[in-house]
Amino acid sequence: MQEELETVDKKRFQMPHTYVIIFGIVIVAWLLTLVIPAGKFSTEEVEYETGDGGTETQEVLQQDSFRYMHPLEQDSLRTELEDLSQDSETLANIQVEQEDLTEVLDENQDISLSQLAAIGLSEDELYELYGDSVYDTSEKLNKTAKVWGTQDHYGFGVFNYLFEGLVTGDRFSSAIGIVAMLLVVGGAFGIIMSTGAIDAGIYAFLRNAKGMQHLAVPLIFVAFSFMGATFGASEEVIAFAIIIVPFTIALGYDSITAVTITIAAAEIGNAASWMSPFSIAIAQGIAGLPALSGAGFRIVMWIVITTLACGYTVRYARKIKANPTKSVTYKSDGYFRKNLENQKEVDHEFTIGHKLILLELLVGLIWIVYGVMAQGFTIPEMASQFFVIGLGAGVIAIVLQVNGMKINDVATAFQDGVADLAPTAAVVGMAQGILLVLGGSDAGSYSALNTILHSVGELLSGVPSMIAAWFMYIFQSLFNLIVTSNSGQAALTMPIMAPLADLAGVTRQVAVLCFQLGAGFVDAFTPVSASLIGVLGIARMDWSQWAKFQIKMQGFLFIIGSAFIIGAVLIGYH
Repeated sequence: MQEELETVDKKRFQMPHTYVIIFGIVIVAWLLTLVIPAGKFSTEEVEYETGDGGTETQEVLQQDSFRYMHPLEQDSLRTELEDLSQDSETLANIQVEQEDLTEVLDENQDISLSQLAAIGLSEDELYELYGDSVYDTSEKLNKTAKVWGTQDHYGFGVFNYLFEGLVTGDRFSSAIGIVAMLLVVGGAFGIIMSTGAIDAGIYAFLRNAKGMQHLAVPLIFVAFSFMGATFGASEEVIAFAIIIVPFTIALGYDSITAVTITIAAAEIGNAASWMSPFSIAIAQGIAGLPALSGAGFRIVMWIVITTLACGYTVRYARKIKANPTKSVTYKSDGYFRKNLENQKEVDHEFTIGHKLILLELLVGLIWIVYGVMAQGFTIPEMASQFFVIGLGAGVIAIVLQVNGMKINDVATAFQDGVADLAPTAAVVGMAQGILLVLGGSDAGSYSALNTILHSVGELLSGVPSMIAAWFMYIFQSLFNLIVTSNSGQAALTMPIMAPLADLAGVTRQVAVLCFQLGAGFVDAFTPVSASLIGVLGIARMDWSQWAKFQIKMQGFLFIIGSAFIIGAVLIGYH
């Protein structure tokens, strides 16, 4: 009877699909914009020192420059613009033609910001000239997406969030760059898997490394944590997942273990980093701290956090190995188990073709890591290398008749691989849509997100130092659910958090610590993270399955992070 009740309960509850969860978040975000007025900051370029002694620039917001979006006060505006039309010197400075301005004034209708922008007078310039005097400050406006529309037709519409999210950014960034890379990686992955080289290599390892398999999980976890800590490994982890996911499952674990020891480990390493160029260096530069200062404390922190998180993962992995059916991904992992079982049944020899394909794959991965670290490879370069790796594997398979593959089989494998990651690419676009609905992450454009950021800053001012630091950490964690770019989050939050730290009696080094721990840990959880979604796609895992496991680990990491924040405040970490 008890078993029957448990079965009924399991049938009643079903974790929502990732698409359902993201759509729900999009609707909630849209509803928030109905009640939260839009605001913006003025921005400026700041120069910061990199770890290698060079300098970079980053556009950041100015702390005390926040303003709400107000309707224009037409009488005051018209009066000021009429005076401006007679001021040839000012017109020349702002590069506005007198004839164009006069034409706008002659029109018998209310003047809009779009009209002024069309003649070269931006809203920022208008505010710089006249401040609040041309606005009706008694009313705060909302920036709420239309129900339907496109960026170039009626404006952004919430029900077009998928398309608009997919085409966000450029070839160097999310989402369009990540989506393109995912499809290329999927194709390369399809070719490599179809050769059977990875499966054959896994069984060769299992035959020749008996008694050492239990070291695989902790060693891989530490390796990826180190990669995250040193050069901020993220997108490049997707390539390693191609090998590690089936390898981990062959050892008797599950895909959750594989994702944890790859992308989650890399993000944990990044969170505790002492030298990441994409988080620490930028955040410290904006906060006015020497580049990579305070490294001693952070190195100790990385060792402690990596050890504890690795222990957490190993404990979970052992539980799954003892009873694989306890895994929430047991069913979806069947794809990899089936491939491995087929390989075992056929009992293929680990041929020279398999060895050459794996060698080519290893060399390609090493080259990608070197390129990222030493040559400045970004998404286009990494995608190119993935394609070459897949093409090379296909050529070797054809020439050496690996798995009897012919040129059409290679093409079909590439096509199937692209199709396998297409749903993952859609998730990347959907997740970006959340940010678009909130108005985007540009500090210099009106959005509900900027108002939230300003409001948090106001709430934290005057709070006791210990509480202020802890709430900074909580805020950075929550903010990262929406803005996953470490450099972008640093640019948005650090100009506010650094001065707030001064007011609260907290060192700016602690403020940076709050940023890196909050941003890093949550990157391993949020569905907005393109790198995480890419690895989940390789693992054939739905985000909702990952979330069910990861939410507990996030709680564990939050406790550890809180302990280090409190410790840093107590010792006056600087």
